[in-house]
Amino acid sequence: MKLTKTLLASMVALAVSMPMTSHAELPKAISTPINKVANLLGFGDDVQADSGLDVEAETGEQTDAQDPTSPTLDALESKPNTLHGIEGLHQGRVPLGAVSPNTLKTFVSVVDLVRRDYVEEVSDEKLFENAMSGMLTGLDSHAEFLDKDAFANLQSFTAGNVANIGLSAVWQDDESHWVITSVHEDSSAKRAGVKVGDYLHQVGETKLDESHSENDVKQLLNGIAGTQVDIVVSHAGRSKRRLTAQRNEVLKSNVETAIVGGVVIIKLPVFQNNTRQQILESLGQAGVPITGVILDVRNNPGGVLESAGAVASLFMRNQTLVQVAGRQGVERELRTEGSPLLIDLPVMILQNRYSASAAEVLASSLQSQKRALIVGETSYSKGSVQSVIPIGDGQAVKMTTAHYLTADGQRIDGVGVVPDVAFDRSAELAPTMMAISGDVWLSQALILMDGAKLETGVDFAPVGGF
Repeated sequence: MKLTKTLLASMVALAVSMPMTSHAELPKAISTPINKVANLLGFGDDVQADSGLDVEAETGEQTDAQDPTSPTLDALESKPNTLHGIEGLHQGRVPLGAVSPNTLKTFVSVVDLVRRDYVEEVSDEKLFENAMSGMLTGLDSHAEFLDKDAFANLQSFTAGNVANIGLSAVWQDDESHWVITSVHEDSSAKRAGVKVGDYLHQVGETKLDESHSENDVKQLLNGIAGTQVDIVVSHAGRSKRRLTAQRNEVLKSNVETAIVGGVVIIKLPVFQNNTRQQILESLGQAGVPITGVILDVRNNPGGVLESAGAVASLFMRNQTLVQVAGRQGVERELRTEGSPLLIDLPVMILQNRYSASAAEVLASSLQSQKRALIVGETSYSKGSVQSVIPIGDGQAVKMTTAHYLTADGQRIDGVGVVPDVAFDRSAELAPTMMAISGDVWLSQALILMDGAKLETGVDFAPVGGF
């Protein structure tokens, strides 16, 4: 408790000693004629191409120093100090004087109430950890505080792995809830106290109900290995609990290919450092001329940005793929590199609502350069960059530090990539048509590609490798 009292007293003292200012107000289907589809897919031509947050502050009225409702140093049982040794406070990077004294007073009051009246005793260390986590998650759903274990686990994963938290759930009509049916041994879900039979109410910001599918729940739980996700669970009839679990059960992430009528279907579950090479090796083993390419990035959560750029570079030469914009504006551009070995092939990208981040960069870059037809549904709209920043003592902060912009400067985050041809999630093929392995969307994509694929395919039989 002494730690909390000393630190809170210091915060109040700092605020009182500085100027008292306060901050004020600190898929709809697209109908596309088949001839337009053919035009969008005819890509052989080679096209040449070569922020700060301003917050206005209003000067507040001086607060009466004798206000009986203000917290006093006596009540905190401490004297002010200058927080020596805390990096940033003495270098002008954290201007506490810009925080309203009323806000600090409220913070102190809330901490005091929790310490005195919460149903269970909570340590000061836990309160401050919660405060840090709340500050970050309040910024956006991708920011988080990583304690020693979470940071160490994050570092142990290979970039671009997909993982889950080790649980499965199904909708049960008789319960009118999503019920957890399995919890893997030694999983983060089990360590968080999740049990078979628990209700799963929420994943991240998504509240679950009967309108969601099993794939919805699966993809919400899945993500890049090492990242964390909040879930809300309860034992039937008991109060709900919010838990944080780390995605540490790595799933299969290899590129898969299939050829139908000369069209190669390339399933990209995630972008890893060797994704481009996996694609080329698969094409080299095709054994038949290739007349078109369908890149299937459904449920792809992203991965390595440079890998997505390397894949896009197979289809274009000398193009801007994506811009990375930070607080001060555009900081860098990712451009095509290497030989565009697939530049003569028509290409289509099949995406869904769970195609995110690097997958959206790939789709937006090929779409903005009119190099690919995008089909499916609007993507996830996670076009932001998270940096993991160590802060000492084995801990770290993961925080959004930039946004992806399309080649023509359009924002992806919160918007997503809108398809050129939208597929209805409830769409079914006519009785005379056969879906490929029951995959209706893939069958529809192949029908569209059939009108634009090459008459004479391209052989890929490299000598000595690509």
